[in-house]
Amino acid sequence: MKEFDRIPVTKVQRASKFLSAGAKIGTNYLKHYGKQLVTGETDRDQLHADNAKDIYNSLSELKGGALKVAQMLSMDKNLLPTAYQQKFAMAQYSAPPLSYPLVVKTFQKYFGKSPDKIFETFTTKAVNAASMGQVHQATLKGKKLAVKIQYPGVGDSVKSDLAMVKPIALTMFKLNPVEYNEFIQEVESRMLEETDYTLELKRSMDLSEKSKGVKNILFPTYYPEYSSARVLTMDWLEGKPLGQALTEEIPQEARNTLGQAMWDFYHFQMHTLRAVHADPHPGNFIITPDYKLGIIDFGCVKEIPEDFYNIYFQLLDSKILTDAAVQKKVFSDLRFVYPEDTPKEKEFFTGIFVKLVELLSRPFRSEQFDFADNAYFEELFSFGEKLSTMKELRDSKKARGVSDAVYINRTYFGLYTILHDLKATIKTAY
Repeated sequence: MKEFDRIPVTKVQRASKFLSAGAKIGTNYLKHYGKQLVTGETDRDQLHADNAKDIYNSLSELKGGALKVAQMLSMDKNLLPTAYQQKFAMAQYSAPPLSYPLVVKTFQKYFGKSPDKIFETFTTKAVNAASMGQVHQATLKGKKLAVKIQYPGVGDSVKSDLAMVKPIALTMFKLNPVEYNEFIQEVESRMLEETDYTLELKRSMDLSEKSKGVKNILFPTYYPEYSSARVLTMDWLEGKPLGQALTEEIPQEARNTLGQAMWDFYHFQMHTLRAVHADPHPGNFIITPDYKLGIIDFGCVKEIPEDFYNIYFQLLDSKILTDAAVQKKVFSDLRFVYPEDTPKEKEFFTGIFVKLVELLSRPFRSEQFDFADNAYFEELFSFGEKLSTMKELRDSKKARGVSDAVYINRTYFGLYTILHDLKATIKTAY
C-alpha cells in the first residue's frame, strides 16, 4: 500500500486539497453528462464510483476529521450509494499509512528518542491505518505491543476540516442544513476528544477495568509510561480484526457467543456506566482464536447525561407506541415534534417517528432476537432509505432530534449492523 511521507497541516494546504477534489468531481460530472448528450447513455453507478474514488483518495491524504466523516458516512447504508459505502469503509482500518520518518518525528517530539530506542523491536511499516492514526507492532520485555500513533496536525484541523466537508455533505448527499449545523457540533466535540490520547488512555483504563466482568470480553493492558498526547501503547491482542473474521467460517454457536458479548458490553456501558464506546465498526474489534471479543479502541466515547438518559430510553418502553400522552411528552422532549408545529406537521412527524421507534426497538420486545433476520433488516433499511429522500424531513426548518442522541443512535446502528453481519441470535433483555 502506498505510504505518504507528508500530510497537509495548514488550513491553506488542506483547503487546496479539498478544492482539488472538487475539481475532479466536476470533471467526472462533465464526462458523465457529456457521454449522455453524445450517446444518450448514462451510467450513474460509474459516476458514483469515480467520485467515491477521487473523494477518498483526497481525504486519505488529509487524514483526520475529513476522513473520519467519510468513515462515519460509510456506516449508514441509507445515506450513500454503494460505491461510496465501499470506498469510505476503507477508512476504518485500511487507509494509506504515513511513512516511518514521520512516525520517528512524533516519537522524537514526545519521548526525545526514536521508537527503536524505546522498544526491542518496532515495525517500520504500519500494520493498520485508519482515519486518525495508525498502528505499529512492537515488543518489549517479552510482550507484544500495539503502538498507535496519531497523524500530525489532526487535532488542530478538526474544526476547519468539518467546515470544508459541509458543502460536500449538503450538496452531494443532500443532507438537511439545519440538522447538519445542529449535530455537527456534537461530532466536532467527539472528534476533538478522539485526538486527545491522554484522555483516551484514561478512559481506556477506566472503562476496561469497570467492564471486565462482562462475559467473553477481553481488553488490552495499557502502558502510560509509553504513551503521550499523540502515542498510545497497549498489549497486542492475538486474533483477527472483526471485518476479516466475518469473511471466514465461524460456527453458529461462536457467532451467538460473540454477538451476546457485544450486546452485553454495550448495554452495561449504557445503563450502568452511562459512558459508551461510541464507534462500533469492525476495525475496533478483535476476534480471538477461542472466539472471545477484544475491544481495542476507546477513542470515541459518549458520556450520557442523566436527564437525556431518562428521556431517551423511554423509547424502549412499549407504552411509547400506544399511550398518546407518553408519546407526546417524549417526542416533544426529544424534539421529534415541536409545540409550534402545525397540526398537519405534528401528525406527520409523529407518524414517522412512531414507525422508526417501533422498528428500532423491535429487538427489545422479545426474549431473544435473530439478527440474521433479513426481512427485518430489509424493512429497516427500506424505511431508512424512504426517510433519506423524504422532502418533509429534508426541508424541515428545525432539527428533528437532540444532539445528545447523535452518537447513541450511531452506536445502535453500528451494533445492529455488526450483529446482522455476525448472524447472531441473542438474548436482548437488559
